[in-house]
Amino acid sequence: MKNTTDDNALLTLGNELCFSLYACAKEVIRIYSKPLEKIGLTYTQYIVMMTLWQFGDMSVKEIGGKVYLDSGTLTPVIKKLEKSGFVKRQRVTEDERFVKIILTDKGLKLKEKASSIPQALKGSVYLSYDEVKTLYTLLNKNLKGIKERTENEEV
Repeated sequence: MKNTTDDNALLTLGNELCFSLYACAKEVIRIYSKPLEKIGLTYTQYIVMMTLWQFGDMSVKEIGGKVYLDSGTLTPVIKKLEKSGFVKRQRVTEDERFVKIILTDKGLKLKEKASSIPQALKGSVYLSYDEVKTLYTLLNKNLKGIKERTENEEV
């Protein structure tokens, strides 16, 4: 990434941090797809299930806040998880407008199968432990800043 104000250089893929993030994320998700396919999940379904395994029953909005996806994206993901028998939707008795996403026994049992995935993919990161910690910290710092900025713009 070059420090330049030349308009042609600004519009070069090699100078776009966003492109590097996008390409790396796409490749990591591609690597995840094979082991996830064996347990019947896509990457998006996997992160939804991880959220439910960690936090328990949640509304679509709550899940979306954790995984940075809107309800329009999450609804078909949750419908597929429900069709597979991993979750069920249940209306909240206090307010029928709200729906909780609840893990089924099959969804809870899937956690055991999924637990081997992070370890199996450990060799797919070509960074040292300290570099991974730094990258994780920086990405989460940036994500937090983006989220705060976006929330302030919506007000």
